[in-house]
Amino acid sequence: MATDTPAIRVVVAEDQAAVRAGLVMILGAAPGLEVVGEAADGEEAIRLARELRPDVVLMDVQMPRLDGVSATRAVVREQLADVLVLTTFDLDEYVFGALRAGAAGFLLKDSDAETLTDAVRLVARGEGIIAPAVTRRLIAAFASRPATASGRPRPDVLTAVGSLTPREREVLVCLGHGMSNQKIAENLAMAEATTKTHVSRILPKLGVRSRAQAAVLAHELGLVDGHDTEH
Repeated sequence: MATDTPAIRVVVAEDQAAVRAGLVMILGAAPGLEVVGEAADGEEAIRLARELRPDVVLMDVQMPRLDGVSATRAVVREQLADVLVLTTFDLDEYVFGALRAGAAGFLLKDSDAETLTDAVRLVARGEGIIAPAVTRRLIAAFASRPATASGRPRPDVLTAVGSLTPREREVLVCLGHGMSNQKIAENLAMAEATTKTHVSRILPKLGVRSRAQAAVLAHELGLVDGHDTEH
């Protein structure tokens, strides 16, 4: 049956040709996904993102000429696309750098085809925390680092959180647990579209670029108890 829903357009940035070919094959075979460009390094990834304006850039972190973290920073800063970061390590400085740069999601390279395609779809929908194996450790480790030398969040961060409505604060806590929009909607008994609206308002209020950054901030502020992050 024909559909009017446009395909999610993806640029794949991976320096290893064999790995890149495998990713392209998996994504190209998935319904509703279209690979519109391939990049072998960070500079090429930025150029293609500027030219093609894809929905998602699937970005390896370790690439020649310009690494994936720097490329992610440029793509996010110019609002060219959402970035889904691929890494062989679930906790390395590249991942932390990609989080700071505004990556929308993180995925391990050994993820299966279904996990990969689902992750691309989630990121394209604006839901950025992927791969529980990455999320739980990433948030816990990043949040354990003090926001300032004193170990207390910056005053501007506290002011930003204070500007949230009670409902937005509840949504922020859910983000801290790594919940998708659907999970948040179920948890707070509201429509998924309403959840998406709340998230879109929370991010600029907090001065963060992604759900992942908001989740880390929720942990830094002590709004989330434990590390029972969901996916």
